[in-house]
Amino acid sequence: MPMSQPDLEAALREGFPDAEIAIEDLAGDGDHYKARIVSTAFKGLPRVRQHQLVYAALKGRMGGELHALALETAAPA
Repeated sequence: MPMSQPDLEAALREGFPDAEIAIEDLAGDGDHYKARIVSTAFKGLPRVRQHQLVYAALKGRMGGELHALALETAAPA
C-alpha cells in the first residue's frame, strides 16, 4: 500500500521537528514524491549523510510503502 502525503510529512516532522518541509506528489500515485527539507540537523554534514538521516527517519518505509523519494536537503542559511 502506498504512503500518503500526510503520513510522509508526519514521519519527516517526527524526525526533524525544527524543519521546513515541502512535499510534492510527482506522479499522483502516492508512491513517488519529492521532498525539500531544511533542518539544523543537516548543518555541517555532507549531502549523503543528510539523506541517510532522512532515510533513517522513515524507519524502513523506503522501498516498501514508499517507492521513490527525490530529496533536497539543506541546513538553514
